[in-house]
Amino acid sequence: MRALVLQHVPFEGPGSIATWLSERGAAVQTTRLYRSPVLPDVRSVDIVISMGGPMSVTDEHEHPWLKQEKAFIREAVNHGTAVLGVCLGAQMIASALGARVFANAFREIGWFPVQAVPTDSDAFRFPPQTTVFHWHGETFDLPPGAVHLAKSAGCEHQAFQIGRNAIGLQFHLETTPETAGQIIQHCRSELAPGKYIQTEQALRAAPAAAYLEINRLMGEVLLYITRWPGR
Repeated sequence: MRALVLQHVPFEGPGSIATWLSERGAAVQTTRLYRSPVLPDVRSVDIVISMGGPMSVTDEHEHPWLKQEKAFIREAVNHGTAVLGVCLGAQMIASALGARVFANAFREIGWFPVQAVPTDSDAFRFPPQTTVFHWHGETFDLPPGAVHLAKSAGCEHQAFQIGRNAIGLQFHLETTPETAGQIIQHCRSELAPGKYIQTEQALRAAPAAAYLEINRLMGEVLLYITRWPGR
């Protein structure tokens, strides 16, 4: 398996995704777009993983490579390459496929439940309810043809799927105690009181079992989008 990780800032890396890829002997290439936004031929990779970041998909003036990344993601989805978007990465998929990205009614920061959206298709199925790690202030409309997979009390569009090969997650399943500490360190100023914003103490108090469960679910998502030959 040839994996490409698209990283937008130094402190939002692949977390448990890196472990999952390593366990399967994947050849992993990381493009740190904030340093050198040079992307390979989409035909040279089997899975594209677009990570999170504090910028918006519309910040193309400050980050010109956002436009390039969206074009690359669009090509990857259309080519049938497995594509996973996490937080900003999910917004990038939505935007690349023509959907609107905009400020959510609430910021969601912390450990809050998401609910599966019932579907008759053979799309990925989340548990009826599971508690996951959030850190976002924006949301998106569903792209044309998307299957709505998950929602929460604070954000209607938490996850979606395009075909069999692309899934966008507004929340974080890859988070480990180490990566949670990094985002807290760099984005602490966002922890203002809010309906769906936990305190730093509450964020850091999450038990090891909470991380193990979301990382397990992350593995299931990755297995799903990579198991379809030719997709």
